[in-house]
Amino acid sequence: MVEPNPSPSDEDLLAAARGGDAESLETLIARYQPRVLRFGTRMCRDPEDAQDVVQETLLAMARSLRDFRGESSVSTWLYTIARSFCIKKRRRSKFAPAHPVSIDSPEGAHLQGLPDSGPSPERAAFGHEIGAALDASLASLEPRQREVLLLRDVEGLRASEVASVLGLSESAVKSRLHRARLTLRQHMAPLLGVPLDAPPAAPGCPDVLRLFSRHLEGEIGHDTCSEMEAHLEQCPNCRGACESLRRTLALCSAIPEREVPASVADSVRAAIRSMLRHRAATSEV
Repeated sequence: MVEPNPSPSDEDLLAAARGGDAESLETLIARYQPRVLRFGTRMCRDPEDAQDVVQETLLAMARSLRDFRGESSVSTWLYTIARSFCIKKRRRSKFAPAHPVSIDSPEGAHLQGLPDSGPSPERAAFGHEIGAALDASLASLEPRQREVLLLRDVEGLRASEVASVLGLSESAVKSRLHRARLTLRQHMAPLLGVPLDAPPAAPGCPDVLRLFSRHLEGEIGHDTCSEMEAHLEQCPNCRGACESLRRTLALCSAIPEREVPASVADSVRAAIRSMLRHRAATSEV
């Protein structure tokens, strides 16, 4: 039985694209379009702005292909570009809030009913009510917390890669990430079966939520981890709180990629082909 050929790696596609292989460039772009749109949608909070970010990001990537030295991963490079365009969109947007809005506040109440903007089969699997609440909760985060959580827990970048995208130290990224996770979990807890008016932690209970988040980043040792597990075995309140954080982060990682509208994909493809034709004609002169 003939084994199917594995998909080429990002690095292989990048090397071929830099050598002038238009098909490899288009394959690389097609691979990242949905991810950039997912990130842009939740950072810009406006579908048209997010689609603009996709086009601008991928065209900027194609134009600067020859200058990319491979000092970071392709994903880190692309999210760095996408983030810069998201920031520009946010600064120009007349809809940008003057301050962060919580979905628990009267101002944020309308966010609970956000329309389903993703493809229906994906959303059906994701869960409409939970998905809409998660979108609203992400939108309520302060932008600096939202971007670090999106990059780490939705897009799956390592903390070191997030640090590279944001131009921060890895410790600063993790500190911001822990706060973002706990804030998001607080918004999502009621839907996950952990009411906000649950009995407070008993005296002497450790900060299990922060410990759990730090555990995910490899920041606590085996002994501390064992102590936390032992505590959770005998403390239902802390066990429920940890479970709600675990489920919240699982929902983040399950957010589906966005299907890029055909008009956007066609526009990017046409612009890149035009750019490549121009380069080829120029090099022949």
